[in-house]
Amino acid sequence: MIRTSEAVLRGHPDKFCDQIADRILYHAYECDPDAYGQIEVAAWSDQIFLTGATVTREPLETVFADVVRTVGQEIGYTPGNSIDANRYQIHDHICRQVRDPREWTRHVNDQAIIIGWAGCDAATRFLSPEHFLAHTLREALDEACAYGNALQGHGPDGKLIVHLDETPALAGRPASWQIQTILVTLQQKPGQSFIDFQGAVTTIIRETLRKVADADPRWRFDRRGTRLLVNPNGPFFDGGSNSDNGQTGRKLVADYYGPRIPLGGGALSGKDLSHIDRTGAYAARKACIEAVCNGAKEAQVRITYAPGINDPLDVTWSFADGGRPPANADFGFQSLLKVSRGQWRCLRTSGRGSHFFDPALPWNSASEPAPAPISSFNRQPATIP
Repeated sequence: MIRTSEAVLRGHPDKFCDQIADRILYHAYECDPDAYGQIEVAAWSDQIFLTGATVTREPLETVFADVVRTVGQEIGYTPGNSIDANRYQIHDHICRQVRDPREWTRHVNDQAIIIGWAGCDAATRFLSPEHFLAHTLREALDEACAYGNALQGHGPDGKLIVHLDETPALAGRPASWQIQTILVTLQQKPGQSFIDFQGAVTTIIRETLRKVADADPRWRFDRRGTRLLVNPNGPFFDGGSNSDNGQTGRKLVADYYGPRIPLGGGALSGKDLSHIDRTGAYAARKACIEAVCNGAKEAQVRITYAPGINDPLDVTWSFADGGRPPANADFGFQSLLKVSRGQWRCLRTSGRGSHFFDPALPWNSASEPAPAPISSFNRQPATIP
């Protein structure tokens, strides 16, 4: 079965906006651990627009224009790039309310439909193989573009698509994932030949695939059967908000579980950790991973909430090839907060797109160590292009 998924690098204008929004929330939580906020960011050319509100018990003194420039510099919008974050004109329309935020953070204050999902095993971080690979390559390219690394100066804008053929486990044989195509579009710095640039990106992709295959024998790829496309539209110099507008919440499929899993609809970045869209999504993810670790091949849960009501209106589970909800599954709002409360430091990096990819986040792992079913597979050496 053909599977495909997409991810964007942290310098993509939509992800830039997500990171700004979450970083502003980070500063609100620094000021008040019970802070409330909803932040929207839009970017185009050299213009940044900030809207929304924060609520803290003490005045929030952070200069949000400085936050924008700091995030931009961290991801590579620096002098010499087509985007220099220091040159942004920033329009700050965020309302800073000084009052008790618990008026909003101690109950369900919005309606929501939440989708949680988990599948495979810890080797794919409980994501579908195509989405796991897309995020793995995203992180590798982000790291390679950082200062001192192989693609220093390139990026930070970019996106990629993976396209693979999934063969399910059958008659005692493990599943396998044959990579068909990897498409990378990455911002290129001027002054280097296009051929050399393509070669450098290809090297990063091959090295990453080698590591993936060495860790998990289910992956299959080779020079004859795997196609790698690097900037097939030609050189791409003018990236970021100079070539595309950006807005928070526009990469939901990448932020969640990829295109094979339905979306509930709620964005993650820009909403505080008590907002039902966000805390519900994290708790649903945690419960689905617990179900997979208890024997489900795949687990999906749909939860519906109404404002002001602690318990969900509806909880619907679905499983592939058997499974059951974890015994401790509790989706009352006060239980949701136990998953997300206190995790505000993740807001420094969550906007990059690792909500359900980062294993260090407590909702991305089981309460007990997950089994490692691939350890019993007959291991075969990987074929590397």
